[in-house]
Amino acid sequence: MSAAFKSKTKWSEKLKRPEKPEIKPAPEKWAQKHGGNRMLIPTPLLIQDLVKQIPSGKLTTVRLIREKLAAEHRADFTCPLTTGIFLRIVAEAAEEARAEGQADIPPYWRVVGDDGTLNPKFPGGIEQQKQYLQNEGFEIIPKGKKKWMVKDFERFTVSV
Repeated sequence: MSAAFKSKTKWSEKLKRPEKPEIKPAPEKWAQKHGGNRMLIPTPLLIQDLVKQIPSGKLTTVRLIREKLAAEHRADFTCPLTTGIFLRIVAEAAEEARAEGQADIPPYWRVVGDDGTLNPKFPGGIEQQKQYLQNEGFEIIPKGKKKWMVKDFERFTVSV
């Protein structure tokens, strides 16, 4: 279970900051790894828009989200660091909305690692994501000693 992270600023406020996506020169190490110089710095709202598109019974991966955003913005790749941070903001804001009684929240729990593993940085850690996915009919199995993954996740994975 991940440690609870308290923030002075509400997650929903972080989500809705008036930011615009930017294309920046990639650090050399990342340019070599990801194959290009034009790196997209997305926004939390861009991530949320894609997460909202994941249908019930389906999953997507962080890689697919990054690829979609890069293609939409004519970048070589999307920054992996900010994508992860902004996905966390989407998840935390969704749980804030749930706590306030909103029912229609982005299904962030349907985003898994590129190998089908669950995300320990989501609200409630792996246990909560595991429960949400099991409630939707996914089978969760151990991957090694400390990780969990969706069984046969490839069968359910879609591009958003």
